[in-house]
Amino acid sequence: MLPHDVIGMRRSFHSFPETAFLEYRTAALVAERLAELGYAVRVGPEVMSMDGVRGLPSKESHQQAQEAARAAGASPLWISRMPNGQTAVCGDLKRGDGPVIALRFDMDALPVQEIKDDTHLPSLKGFSSSCEGRMHACGHDGHTAIGLAVAARLASPETIWRGTLRLIFQPAEEGGRGAQPIVNHGLLDDVDIFLAAHLGCQLPSGTIALAADGFLWAEKWNVTFKGVAAHAAMCPEEGRNALLAAAISIPALYALPRDGQADTRINVGLLHAGRTRNVIADEATLEMELRSSTNDGLKRLTSGARRTLEGAALTQGATIDIDVYGTAISAISDTSITERLHHAVLATKGGEVIQTWPIGGGDDATFMMQRVQERGGQAGYCLIGADLTAPHHASAFDFDESALEKAVDILFSFVEKTQ
Repeated sequence: MLPHDVIGMRRSFHSFPETAFLEYRTAALVAERLAELGYAVRVGPEVMSMDGVRGLPSKESHQQAQEAARAAGASPLWISRMPNGQTAVCGDLKRGDGPVIALRFDMDALPVQEIKDDTHLPSLKGFSSSCEGRMHACGHDGHTAIGLAVAARLASPETIWRGTLRLIFQPAEEGGRGAQPIVNHGLLDDVDIFLAAHLGCQLPSGTIALAADGFLWAEKWNVTFKGVAAHAAMCPEEGRNALLAAAISIPALYALPRDGQADTRINVGLLHAGRTRNVIADEATLEMELRSSTNDGLKRLTSGARRTLEGAALTQGATIDIDVYGTAISAISDTSITERLHHAVLATKGGEVIQTWPIGGGDDATFMMQRVQERGGQAGYCLIGADLTAPHHASAFDFDESALEKAVDILFSFVEKTQ
């Protein structure tokens, strides 16, 4: 059973991190709790269309994750309704006529090894990751806990909001792959008001940014170099060195010219190549991402990166395949949403208010924002300040847990007081 307080829930989720499309324990616990609270709960294929989704985990990975989730107390019934990584959860609660208000909470963790150090609060308090090589290093454990706490408060019969409340718990935000299957299913098509929120993002505790700005357009690539294996001493001239082609490409990627019309980012996060020391490597893979402040800037950056990779492959007689693994777009919060949010913060004495704050990266909730806005609704994305012990995605990441209750108060007020 999950603890009922938001900090306790956050710590429970933190101790059992699950990566993209494998969030079976998290999603099952969320679904179970929403059902207990009286929400009409939809999961899996009921809220996700998976056509075209890239980089899904293997069948074996799904089986292992499901077994681990059941062993950790997740309901087998809910897990059985989430086949093939369809781990999104939607809870609807209706209270007469009124707008459809949707709040989005992401659930996934990262393939990051959490530090084991008594100066690190999760280690000190005994809720650090129990899963080797996986960690909640971005705050999504906090987001999920906030969502459930908000769900409980808004389900109270004493509340006065009217309309339909839709709580969306999203998988696979990291990598930019989890929102689009939900959008494609049509879950956002009748939404009048949409809000997503994120903890931290270098915004100090006690401060609320009514709108995140600076969302970066992005593409995530898996690049495979194919060469020819050969004996490294006897006949190296017969080989085509995929490892060397990949290695040549990396400094060349980082040396791509700066863009005078847009901010750009490029990063190679993983290189895997070769079989053993005396064999010319016949295969190498890169995992990388490209980001830009504008769509045109991203197009120029990806064009340059493709030329660079193809040129590096050519030097070794290798070939390449580029798989666009995930994407992200930019979005702008509607003024009506920031005004509603401002009233909510003031009603809760939520802290210092600033109009905007750069998110410093991206979030595929922007696809949800885009769909709502295209259909005539209003959408926004806010930031809840929380002091950090280390940057997002770092092994020593943690955040000020006092921000959790503040976020719950603000989101509750956003729904309750702004009809």
